[in-house]
Order: sequence, then C-alpha cells, then structure tokens
Amino acid sequence: GKRKRTRLRKGAPWLKTMLVQCAWAAKRKKDSYYKAQFNRLSCRRGPQKAICAVAASLLTAIYHMLKDGTEHHDLGAAHFDHRSATAKAKRLVAQLAKLGYAAQLQPLPEAA
Repeated sequence: GKRKRTRLRKGAPWLKTMLVQCAWAAKRKKDSYYKAQFNRLSCRRGPQKAICAVAASLLTAIYHMLKDGTEHHDLGAAHFDHRSATAKAKRLVAQLAKLGYAAQLQPLPEAA
C-alpha cells in the first residue's frame, strides 16, 4: 500500500539539525542508498521534505547499529530498481493467475 507522510517528531533540536546535515552529506556520496532515496523523493516532494526523509532513515539506521552493535551496510543506489523489478514481476504473475493463466518466469540468456 501507500506510505502516508509522517514528520520528524519533536525531540532534541540539535539532533534534528545534525541529522539533516548528515543527510545532505550522505546525499552527495556516489552510488549510495541515501542519494537514490533523495533523488526519488525530491522530484515528487521537493528537496527539503526529501532531506528530512533521508534524515529519518539515517536515524533508523543509527538506532539499529547502536542497538545491535553492527556496522552500517549501504544497500546501494540500485536497491530501489531491483526491489521494483521483483515486485512488478510478482504482481504481474499474480494478475495472470487471477485471469486463469499459469506463468513460469525464466531469466533471459545474456547476450555475449
């Protein structure tokens, strides 16, 4: 379903300022998840709202790193494309099944 808009909740104002600054820096890194997220959101919502969304994602990532004691693992800029392709294939197969067809997906052989 659709994700409804949320806002950064009230908290320490210095933390929000720091997260937004970190989000601007993360947006500048080539082939990063946060840059791809910013680019996807800024065309629809504008750069300010997009950077707040990136800051919220950073906060979530930092929380899980501190909670679990793990290192940060960047998903990469292609994460959204890969996710969309698999979801689209799954949805189309389900639509064919609803129409009464059986579909089996096989990857195309790569051209040399």
